[in-house]
Amino acid sequence: MKKRIILFFAIVCVSILFLPNVLAHVPYLEHRDFSVEQPFRVRRSITQSIAVYSWLKTNELNISEDVDVYSFTIKNKPLRVYLEVLVPVCNGYYANFTPSFALVGPGLPTPNQTLPFNLPQGYGAIVKQDVSPGGEREQFYEPFGGKSYYQGPRFDEIVNISGTYYVYYWDPYQKGGDYVAVLGYKEQFPPLDILRALINTPLIRHDYELHLP
Repeated sequence: MKKRIILFFAIVCVSILFLPNVLAHVPYLEHRDFSVEQPFRVRRSITQSIAVYSWLKTNELNISEDVDVYSFTIKNKPLRVYLEVLVPVCNGYYANFTPSFALVGPGLPTPNQTLPFNLPQGYGAIVKQDVSPGGEREQFYEPFGGKSYYQGPRFDEIVNISGTYYVYYWDPYQKGGDYVAVLGYKEQFPPLDILRALINTPLIRHDYELHLP
């Protein structure tokens, strides 16, 4: 057993160092709710690719009104911002879970729809919606985490205004469930992020990030 554990961590290290296409994102786990008051803060540049394994929780009536919030700062403009949402397939359990997200920031347009959160003064939003529940979605297999995912909507544009930006994730159909918030596009693994991957990847492979009943 000990040899298997050592071999697994050796494979993880080699994959991170020499096969960046296998693990494109630094994995984070949601240990607390990411709210407006306490958002997940992107500490490095928004260009570094990270994947936050998160959950839109439901209430006692099995309805999700949860909104997760992420924040980042742009100091040197223009800058490419890449965002997306993925949903684990889980034997089709999440076939009808199609979360949306919105980039909120200065200089963005006024949204033409009602949002489940208030915009900060002077801020606009770009909303990215998925298909309706039951609609066709692309699926792909991610070998390092050992799971298949539904591909959700993406945002990939140049942002030209400096300031603090927010990304809000929610389920407009209030079903709730597990999702992955992907922020950034550059495959970078500084030493602390290699350690983070070594800790979190085995948890993801054993489904500890999921909140299935």
